[in-house]
Amino acid sequence: MVIQIAPSILSADFSKLGEEVVLMEKGGADWIHIDVMDAHFVPNLTFGPPVIKAIRPVTKVPFDVHLMVDNPMEYIDDYIKAGADSITVHAEVLPHLQRSVTYLKQKGVRAAVSLNPSTPLNVLEYVLEDLDMVLLMTVNPGFGGQSFIPSMMRKISSLKKMIDERQCKVDIQVDGGISLNNIQKVAKAGANCFVAGSSIFSAPDPAGMISQMRRAAES
Repeated sequence: MVIQIAPSILSADFSKLGEEVVLMEKGGADWIHIDVMDAHFVPNLTFGPPVIKAIRPVTKVPFDVHLMVDNPMEYIDDYIKAGADSITVHAEVLPHLQRSVTYLKQKGVRAAVSLNPSTPLNVLEYVLEDLDMVLLMTVNPGFGGQSFIPSMMRKISSLKKMIDERQCKVDIQVDGGISLNNIQKVAKAGANCFVAGSSIFSAPDPAGMISQMRRAAES
């Protein structure tokens, strides 16, 4: 699978968000990752559709919208209208997961499902073939700047094995604690799409860090 870098604007300077997004495009970002939090499913409150709509015209890079919310199906249409190209929903809050995935596909966006660190892979048993991507949280969601949970390396490998055994084309995205120090190991475990926030935006050269991380993951 092709390595993809998705800078998370959760760690960007909100006072110049449009400029930060343009900088990520210049650095070669494959996706702009947008963490939507509702202060219920996770503690913080972040971006709504108006913010996404406001920054959509400044870049051609696809928007990867991660809905960390209790009732994602109530808001999906709003985020699609605002400019989302890929939408990730959490298995933990969706009793009818397959129905939700089908709806996303019908709407013409990439369909992805996220699992929290303690959520087992078996919840994907009957939906994996329908997905474009699985997002494995490698920290507990809700805050930026956390450290990668080491046991998630085993989970990434297990998901990669599951995908290979079924011969389906599904990206493995990881989110949380991804840095230049560990991205190579995480890639070798099976991930190919990397969300990175603080490790990119806190770097002296944020745009250059995207290229560095890509080279490290590919090596």
